[in-house]
Amino acid sequence: MRPVHTALAVLVAAVWGFNFVVIEIGLDHFPPLLLSALRFLVAALPAVFFVGRPKVAWKWILGVGAALGIAKFGLLFTGMDAGMPAGLSSLVLQVQAVFTAALAAVLLRERPGRVRLLGMGVALAGIAVAAVDGGTSGPVLGFALVVAAAACWGVSNVLTRKASPPDALNFMVWVCTVPVLPLLVLSLLLEGPDRDLAALRSLDLSGAAVIAYVAWISTVFGFGAWGYLLRRYPASSVAPFSLLVPVFGMTSAALVLGERVSGLRWVAAVLLVGGVALTSLAPARRRTGTVSSGSRPEAAAASPAR
Repeated sequence: MRPVHTALAVLVAAVWGFNFVVIEIGLDHFPPLLLSALRFLVAALPAVFFVGRPKVAWKWILGVGAALGIAKFGLLFTGMDAGMPAGLSSLVLQVQAVFTAALAAVLLRERPGRVRLLGMGVALAGIAVAAVDGGTSGPVLGFALVVAAAACWGVSNVLTRKASPPDALNFMVWVCTVPVLPLLVLSLLLEGPDRDLAALRSLDLSGAAVIAYVAWISTVFGFGAWGYLLRRYPASSVAPFSLLVPVFGMTSAALVLGERVSGLRWVAAVLLVGGVALTSLAPARRRTGTVSSGSRPEAAAASPAR
């Protein structure tokens, strides 16, 4: 990769890592489901009028929108609102690679090789260490919700690979239109109209900046830049940069939010990032032939959907 494009890939990873800090700040202004709904609303509008018509079937847009937008982000935001630290969330969420590999083995008939199985085991060991660390520094419910969010992310990754969108930005903008109304309805039912109205009425510059960041910078810019890189380089060259996301997430959470990074968390980070690297980059084989899961741009485009 050219140095300028390497710098762009690192910048996107930094944007996605810092996004967890911004979410933590945003949860001081909005209920979690409302914040998630606003994120997708602002990301979809007005971008949906400029990216053209959807380039894949609506069933894939609806499926990914439900799994990624409603389930994954709804659970992630709720888990963080329940007390899961931002830095730890950015780390634990990476176990999505294990869920993706496991689901691909069942649904896409991709047999994981020895290296991938080793990576899955190492990543799960990292989750176990993170659970021990989280049990001493945060609520178990929040940790469980973030792990569940990672599982839903794995579902959306498999659906995205089946959809094979030719344009990652076009696909993501249309996906962003799906969760808005369901998340608003869930927010009204579970968080209450009074709490939602109070949050909207008290909207200030800080709250508006949070929505702008998670919608335009993290989603529109992040996926636009990531898709640009994937059109110029093989996915195997671009995808490894997503492993920097928890590094930036944990570092920014420590610097901005004052989160303590314990020794156990560093051990969990090494195990998780190393395991995810082995799981994501090792080739998978179909029962009818051999295919590298890292050779398809749509796989890499789906994986780091922050």
